[in-house]
Amino acid sequence: MAIIKAVRAREILDSRGTPTIETSVWSNDTGATATIPSGASVGDKEALELRDNDPSRFQGKGVLKAVHLINQVLSKYLIGQDPTKQNSIDQMLINLDGTKNKGKLGANTILSVSQAIFELGARVSTMQTYQYVQAKYNLHQPTPANLPTPMFNIINGGKHGNQNLDFQEYHVIPSSKLDFKQSLRIGTEIYHQLKQQLINKNASYSVGDEGGFAPDLNNNQDAIDLITEAIQSTPYELNKQVFLGLDLAASEFFKNKQYKIKDRKNPYSAEDFIKYLIDLKNKFGHILLEDPLDQDSWADWTALTSLIGQNTLIVGDDLITTHPFLLKKAIDQKACNAVIIKPNQVGTISEAVSVIKMAKANNIACVVSHRSGDTNEDFLADFAVGVGADYVKFGAPVRGERTIKYNRLSLIHDYLTLSSPSKAATTTPTLP
Repeated sequence: MAIIKAVRAREILDSRGTPTIETSVWSNDTGATATIPSGASVGDKEALELRDNDPSRFQGKGVLKAVHLINQVLSKYLIGQDPTKQNSIDQMLINLDGTKNKGKLGANTILSVSQAIFELGARVSTMQTYQYVQAKYNLHQPTPANLPTPMFNIINGGKHGNQNLDFQEYHVIPSSKLDFKQSLRIGTEIYHQLKQQLINKNASYSVGDEGGFAPDLNNNQDAIDLITEAIQSTPYELNKQVFLGLDLAASEFFKNKQYKIKDRKNPYSAEDFIKYLIDLKNKFGHILLEDPLDQDSWADWTALTSLIGQNTLIVGDDLITTHPFLLKKAIDQKACNAVIIKPNQVGTISEAVSVIKMAKANNIACVVSHRSGDTNEDFLADFAVGVGADYVKFGAPVRGERTIKYNRLSLIHDYLTLSSPSKAATTTPTLP
């Protein structure tokens, strides 16, 4: 039996140049490392991210406290543990924290350990990480045809851009009928065509946190128009091979119980904003609206889902923050039909999996997502494949911290393609 022999954390930088945690764990003859992302637009109910709050270092965003906790405190509990016992180790970490929101140790501290141990479990089990996820939780049988569909964030607004647009993310989403290699090509070609559209219009095209362009536009619909023009300049047809999606992050522009956006001088009431969203859908054919309403406006979410949820994914991110009790509330109230999965919102791999299990049992689509401050690792790609996520949201098809995940999905596609169906059926690894 493999056991954990050593644990070591250190402070590194994420894709925004902000400190984050890297944790490595070693067993008898192998090791694994996890690096933890961080969000800019953070839901009110996300688990706490532990920062130093020392203004003399990194504007208070250092993580030396978290590193110390891992190296000097948590390591004493982890050394000697079997790294394949993920659920029991995660529960031990939860118990050591002892708070509802990971307020003592920090979700970033706990997740860096949880994820590193998960990766080590895969290593000592001599499996690819996606195989280990599948074998451990038995939620999905991956094939080349059922890999998650990528959602490409090609225009960044809100906190992910220059605050030039109210809506946070503008997506192109290839048809789920296409295989991953085709989807990656479509998203990439449209991204580059969008750049050409901006050049042709002599528009600024700075790049936001997630690799999408952050143009200076008059209103939010201008951004949608730009994307549709870019699609029209490619061989692909809107609402046939490729669709549109929006992450509005609506809580960011919800003030005094009204929605204030550039597209209209006067703010919208909740009822009027729902009508506005439906008009947008009817005009452009959106198949996905993420955080379309304020995170505490549950009745409005239910109303929107009842109106267009039959043919549109209404996705809860800030509404649910990868927490099982909030997903249960959303299911009971029929407030959405899809959920974002971000392990760092809840703090452990086991808790993230429990949310996915609940979603799948209730026909809620799962979108495994990165964060705007991310790192050059590909764990989420394997995780999404192993749990059978319907979609992945890794940003634009550029920048190392984004493309490493897309390239990993491409490699997994090749692994699965090279395994014949008969061989795959007899060699799929299983765990007790």
